[in-house]
Amino acid sequence: MCLNRKDLGLLALRSAVGGVLIAHGTQKLFGWFGGGGLEGTTQAMDHMGFHPARESALAAGVGEAGGGALLVAGLATPAAGAVVAGTMAGAVSVHAPAGFFAMSGGYEYPALLGATGLAIGLAGPGRYSLDHLTGHVFDRPWVGVLAFVASAAGAYGVVARRRHLVRLREERAAVEADEQEGSGLS
Repeated sequence: MCLNRKDLGLLALRSAVGGVLIAHGTQKLFGWFGGGGLEGTTQAMDHMGFHPARESALAAGVGEAGGGALLVAGLATPAAGAVVAGTMAGAVSVHAPAGFFAMSGGYEYPALLGATGLAIGLAGPGRYSLDHLTGHVFDRPWVGVLAFVASAAGAYGVVARRRHLVRLREERAAVEADEQEGSGLS
């Protein structure tokens, strides 16, 4: 058996990106690796404007850990890539106001993870994968199209709802600040 460099490269990329996503997802779900667990993540999601917060925390954790695990395994690769891309779109929406670079809190890192998930989902897992081993049963073009359409629609809905709720929260805070200022309680 001759090793194929491109397939080894895809295995390395899937393993690295999937491993990072598994770590981040298990932080959110179980508190592993110094994470806040589901309760801490729920509080963070509420603070960031994702509602319902607990369901959002669970979706983010499962999207990261589950999508990452599927990438590592090379199983249902188009769906895994779509899940990762959609989950990271939500993270990008949180970090976007800080600009691009991660150093200033920007969206660089989640965008890179999402784009990599998208690319792997489109390119396929390579020969060293469960998809290859199972005859690509879950790695069909229609699975990719369906998964990416569903992921894009879901991400759009979540991000739009969050944007709306954050705007309402900001407007409410401005009204309350004006009321306090008008009552002489500065």
